[in-house]
Amino acid sequence: MPILCAMNTITEPSRDIPITCEVDVCVLGGSCTGAFAAIRAARRGLKVAIVEKQNRFGGVATCGLVCIWHNDLDDQYDEQIIAGLSLETVERLKRRDAVEVRERNPDARYVLNTEELTIELDELIREAQVQPFLHTMYCGAAIAEDGRIEAVFIENKDGRGAIRAQVFIDATGDGDLSKDCRAPFSVQDDLQPPTTCGKIAGLEGINMRQFYNQHRDEFAVPKDAGWSCRIPNGAPVRVHAETHVFGANVADATQLTHAEMEGRRHIRAMMDMVRKHMPERREQLCLYDLSSSIGTRETRRFRAEHQLTEHELLHGHRFYDAIANGTYRVDIHYPEGGGHIFRYFDGREVSTRHDGKVWSRWRDEADAYPLFYQIPYRTMVRRDCPNLIMAGRMIDADQGAYGAIRVMITMNQTGEAAGEAAALALDGTPTWQVDPVALRGRLSEGGSIMK
Repeated sequence: MPILCAMNTITEPSRDIPITCEVDVCVLGGSCTGAFAAIRAARRGLKVAIVEKQNRFGGVATCGLVCIWHNDLDDQYDEQIIAGLSLETVERLKRRDAVEVRERNPDARYVLNTEELTIELDELIREAQVQPFLHTMYCGAAIAEDGRIEAVFIENKDGRGAIRAQVFIDATGDGDLSKDCRAPFSVQDDLQPPTTCGKIAGLEGINMRQFYNQHRDEFAVPKDAGWSCRIPNGAPVRVHAETHVFGANVADATQLTHAEMEGRRHIRAMMDMVRKHMPERREQLCLYDLSSSIGTRETRRFRAEHQLTEHELLHGHRFYDAIANGTYRVDIHYPEGGGHIFRYFDGREVSTRHDGKVWSRWRDEADAYPLFYQIPYRTMVRRDCPNLIMAGRMIDADQGAYGAIRVMITMNQTGEAAGEAAALALDGTPTWQVDPVALRGRLSEGGSIMK
């Protein structure tokens, strides 16, 4: 049958799509969140497939080179509040000296060798007998009139295919499946900007924030502020996340392309500054690695049965359907100029810019403060999407709450909850009606800490 062409469109003939596999649970997105969802479901004896567009699992940790998992203890560093697959993975990495543990550090509890993490995730997926699809794009979904997802369409080296499942978990980050299910979402005007990371040798001892802003105009890069971190046993190489690509919504294909290229230009400009103004460093200076995908902080946030608010979070509200705990502070990166604002449980607030910090308070002092916050399962499900579970950074939270929960060690728990909830929904129970008592019990059985 011929392909029909018009002025602005091309009509592709209809065709039968082969069923690539039929499973109990299909997970879209292979970040640690998605991988942990798949592993949890598979450990319940379910047949599980996971679809990932990159060549590896791990998302922003492995493809984005972001090597930090934040605190798994309460805010006083006294009690463990996060365990599950995050802690299991840390313990496995310790066997290969691939993780550094930092005590009483609000900025980083675990610093990971992300290349070792890549291989460890392969092992976890293989051991759980999850069917993996790497280098595979999600292309769309077959959705019934009642909102139930019948199948998702994928495309890879074998061409186009479909995966049928009883329950689908959207761990794509941008909520690609949820969007196709017509779940409502919002995109902030002032999105937290993404960052391109690089592994670089030869910058040790340089105050890159000051040096960068001293020479940025000469190299046509914006005013900015970022961070860097050493790699376990990786001296003299450090991970550098020194810049942002401002004004980019990387859920948009054109903006994503621009952001990837612009972020890499920033890395080169930063190194060229050193080559020109510190020529004595040229022999040590070396770019070892670039992130294969930009580190996204924020795109779409979807509406669910409950929206987690900053007030609930900073006041330590407890939920009957809590499936995750966390202590990472409210952390909102400014949409321009670099820097961020932090808000803490104890009422402190600090605004950090490229030229310094300003401390203030967001509330008055009190005799006691919460030691951790919680995420309810209801932030992950919608009643008009009866066999869909959302996991990861697109779940329902307002701007302040989102700024805290978006980090990996917290989002990993939403993946584990999604995997266990999927198992409980296999009997036909709509995902939004999964019994929270049973869900929390399953999570606890699997090693998670329920408070």
